[in-house]
Amino acid sequence: MEILLGLLGGLALFLYGMQMMSSGLEAVAGDRMKSILEKLTSNRFVGVLVGCLITMVIQSSSATTVMVVGFVNAQMMTLRQAVWVIMGANIGTTVTGQLIALDIGAIAPLIAFLGVVLVVFMKGQTKRQIGEIIAGLGILFLGMNMMSSAMTPLREMPAFVNAVSHFSNPLVGILVGAGFTALIQSSSASVGVMQALALSGIVDLHTAVYVLFGQNIGTCITAVLASIGASREAKQTTVIHLSFNIIGTIIFTIICMSTPLTDFVMSWTPKDAPQQIANMHTLFNVCTTILLIPFGYKLADFAEKVLPSEDRKEDSVLQYLQPIPKSNKMVGSAAINIYQVSDEIIHMMNLAYKNIDDAFKQLIQFTSDRSDEIVKREDTVNILNTEISDYISAALANPNVNANSSQALASFYLSLVHLERMSDYAKNINYQARKGIQNRLSREDQAIILEMADLTSEGQEKIYDYKAMKAISRKAHARTHEWRQMQINEIKENQLDSEAGIMMSRIFNDFLRINDHAEDVAEEFDQIELDLNEDSIDQKAELQQA
Repeated sequence: MEILLGLLGGLALFLYGMQMMSSGLEAVAGDRMKSILEKLTSNRFVGVLVGCLITMVIQSSSATTVMVVGFVNAQMMTLRQAVWVIMGANIGTTVTGQLIALDIGAIAPLIAFLGVVLVVFMKGQTKRQIGEIIAGLGILFLGMNMMSSAMTPLREMPAFVNAVSHFSNPLVGILVGAGFTALIQSSSASVGVMQALALSGIVDLHTAVYVLFGQNIGTCITAVLASIGASREAKQTTVIHLSFNIIGTIIFTIICMSTPLTDFVMSWTPKDAPQQIANMHTLFNVCTTILLIPFGYKLADFAEKVLPSEDRKEDSVLQYLQPIPKSNKMVGSAAINIYQVSDEIIHMMNLAYKNIDDAFKQLIQFTSDRSDEIVKREDTVNILNTEISDYISAALANPNVNANSSQALASFYLSLVHLERMSDYAKNINYQARKGIQNRLSREDQAIILEMADLTSEGQEKIYDYKAMKAISRKAHARTHEWRQMQINEIKENQLDSEAGIMMSRIFNDFLRINDHAEDVAEEFDQIELDLNEDSIDQKAELQQA
């Protein structure tokens, strides 16, 4: 029982340290992950390097792969870009084993202490988050040391030694490695367990080699679970990850069964069993990546054949919001949140402005079909308001979201109210048109309505420029003041009856409120630009329109 408790306690510390590192990276650079990957994954070799480096930082290929699944699901990354990052992640995950073999765990308490000092005593949020990454690394190796110590007595137990000796059977070893890794959802941790067994003298590389290959397959389970409920493209990403590791396992199993590769790797460090395991793990992933880099696009094509893409439903209310993969290893969720929310809000804003444009047209020439379209769009805007609000609320509840991302999401949330009200005012204008005001208007009144429509359309073009939008709103107020005076004169001269005058006055109010809310939206967008300091929301709008 003492051995089991020690093993479980060490494994818990190992996994918790890994989770701390993922959370720290998410807090430090979560909202920038998209721009980083977008700029660097166009070249396959750089893409592999990026995947390797990210995984080295967070010590988890599962976390990197889940992040890629999330990005592909949100259409922030293409399937062909994802291939290279996944390959790099498989190389990066071998660093953990190498560090364990180098006995970095001997200074694990110092690493954990330095990280905790940053978390507890430093004032800057970024410094504390970096401290969380460092503390996580220290805790990870403390857990590794604890597992090693717990397993030492097992070498004196014949039943256990006899059981692990069956690992030298290729099929048994692969199944055990895949099953155990799938259970704990971390190949780094499962490789660490094998190194702990090797350090205790219980297994050698001949016993562990096929378990190592199986562990690479088992680590794919995290991404598979994360893709449940996600888009077909996200599921295709997991097919690539599985294919990569299954192909590598088949190749290396055949080589190890037919050549003295295992003995050759053991000869590199004959007296260091944990290092032998780390070396074989690295060799497997580096060689598999080198072999498959020329066929990266073929892997993507294969994934698309296994799981053909589904056409996006054009009549769907939500065009861009996709569920974020549910995984405690998720990194980059802040980037996904901001990207998807901004796209969906632009979609909502375009619907609101389309309603406004149609409403002004109704005042000149009313049609029942156009009126029905306005009502239908208004219902869609209301649904979007609710759905996006719920999504943002859930995103803000993430404890790892950093201050800039949190503020940007809050600004998006505030802009929703204004956009929804703008569509409401369009519905009000349409109501006046349905009452027949267009039949009571003079040419001068029609000219006023056309000018209102032009000013509002100009506001839509300038809504990403707060200063310009503010000037348009001020102009709208000045012109409305002039129009009201003209309206009073028309009533005095019996050119406009009182009921039509009241209806026009309501239209003036709706027109002003639309531009006031547009000014507020522009202000929120301006704040978002300052918060994120990266790809602007107006650039996204231009891309959508293109």
